[in-house]
Amino acid sequence: MKQEAIGVVLGSREASPLEFWIGIQGGLVRLDDVVWVEANHGGLKVRYYGMVDRVHKVLEGAQFDSDTFLAAGHLIPTNTAYVAHVTVTRLDPEEYLPPDPGSPVYLARGKPLDAALYYDRMEERLPVGFMKNGEPAYINLAFLDGRQGGHVNISGVSGVAAKTSYALFLLYSLYNARVLEGAASAKTLIFNVKGQDLFYLDKPNRKLTDEDRERYRRLGLDPEPFASVAFFAPPRLAQGQGHVTAASSRGEGVHAYHWSVADFAREGLLPFLFADRGSMSNLGFLIDHVSAKLAALARGQEGPELYVDDWPQGPSGGEVFDALGRARIDSFARLVDYIEAKLLGDEAEGEEAKGDPLWIARQHTGTLQAFIRRLRAAGRNVGHLIRGDAPSNAPDVLGSDAQINVVDIHGLSAQGQMFVVGALLRHVFEAKESGRYRGKVFVVLDELNKYAPREGESPIKDVLLDIAERGRSLGVILIGAQQTASEVERRVVGNAAVRVVGRLDAAEAERPEYRYLPGAFRDRALILPQGTMILHQPEVPVPIAVQFPYPAWATKASEAVEDVSDEALKDELGL
Repeated sequence: MKQEAIGVVLGSREASPLEFWIGIQGGLVRLDDVVWVEANHGGLKVRYYGMVDRVHKVLEGAQFDSDTFLAAGHLIPTNTAYVAHVTVTRLDPEEYLPPDPGSPVYLARGKPLDAALYYDRMEERLPVGFMKNGEPAYINLAFLDGRQGGHVNISGVSGVAAKTSYALFLLYSLYNARVLEGAASAKTLIFNVKGQDLFYLDKPNRKLTDEDRERYRRLGLDPEPFASVAFFAPPRLAQGQGHVTAASSRGEGVHAYHWSVADFAREGLLPFLFADRGSMSNLGFLIDHVSAKLAALARGQEGPELYVDDWPQGPSGGEVFDALGRARIDSFARLVDYIEAKLLGDEAEGEEAKGDPLWIARQHTGTLQAFIRRLRAAGRNVGHLIRGDAPSNAPDVLGSDAQINVVDIHGLSAQGQMFVVGALLRHVFEAKESGRYRGKVFVVLDELNKYAPREGESPIKDVLLDIAERGRSLGVILIGAQQTASEVERRVVGNAAVRVVGRLDAAEAERPEYRYLPGAFRDRALILPQGTMILHQPEVPVPIAVQFPYPAWATKASEAVEDVSDEALKDELGL
């Protein structure tokens, strides 16, 4: 059946090889519609593909604003002109000649649509939602899995942009679209930063309709929850020695995580307690120096506690010495006591430090005191995460039997969140860098502006920069999100091959970080409804507005098909 033209290339406005206007003869043409037109240039046929990015209607024959009322009453002769602006996405062959006015224009369907958006060149197409015309939208997997590019960055207003929901949909598509090579060996680390909504990803969503299920099937996906998920939560605060249970409202299947004092020292995790160390260069040097001393001290010790033989007075209280006369450090507070003894000794106020010269490293007493003050204050935030009463149970994403590993940090203080994120990201990156794990690793992290801010330096920011700049070659892919990309380190955002925007704040939309979006798309971002995203990828010269299906997995306790604990429902309702 021959396709009917929707209009013609206008001759009243300039047409160029990169853009042109069309007059619409009948039917409806809207933003995001994809069209094609063919022109004959002296025997050379050139086909132009493009996307509609502006549509206008105007009364021809009306001279004054009030003429509109006369035209509505059929009192003066007028004609409604319905026109659309098209941005060219592709020419075939690539001959930069303008299309001829009057050439018929057609809606792109099937092969013309694939050609217009370069789908025909994508060897592995990953479904990422639906276009406005109802057709599936794709991205080239090679620009996501690290072969030609990597990383995804998602921006948008909290609560409306659905950043986390879209990140999870991308993950689901990666694992279930059967296009990711080595999907069975891939791992994902998700940081849960808001409530415990992500603790039900393995349960079906009872609000999913038959229409929603059909949308998944049209994308080649089965509407099911995530199949292989492990959940980790920090330990509860008020517990006795040796009792470690997860602070989670989910009744089962949640592992409590923490680090032993010995592993904290051995793995050099001290710097992640000082997210703002860049503001004091001397303090930064001291942190690295003390961290190295602790790592040397823990070498050869099994833990979870540490034993030291250079602390004669030992910590106060309890059985603090072993049969060899070594002092036992079995808590973060006692570790701070030991470090203070090594740095300051028994110095009095206003006197020079009388600590161990090998630990002091010629630092001024004021620097040493500032370091101890910050370290002691950290005990309130991380004392339950760094313990000497039980072996380490830190989330081991790469050694986990589950593909998806959700680590809850929402209930931790800002310092506690920084520590957990920094420690886990460095563990993953070092394992990939050393070749200990060969599968791909996807990291989902919201609130990037907190962990990789535009200004300042920190150990966590250093790790994220490493992942952004070298991670794709190692198989570590960051799916990062934030409300405001303008507040995130430029190199983290700039290295994302795929950029996604949900609803934006008006002031934020004008920032240079969104210049890759044409003006019409920046304007639309101010009114995007929940569930609609604007997606930009390297291979397609224009952004695409996509809608993604309703989650097939529960995003909170009340959506879970299976019964969940009363505690979970009370926690969700804030009771």
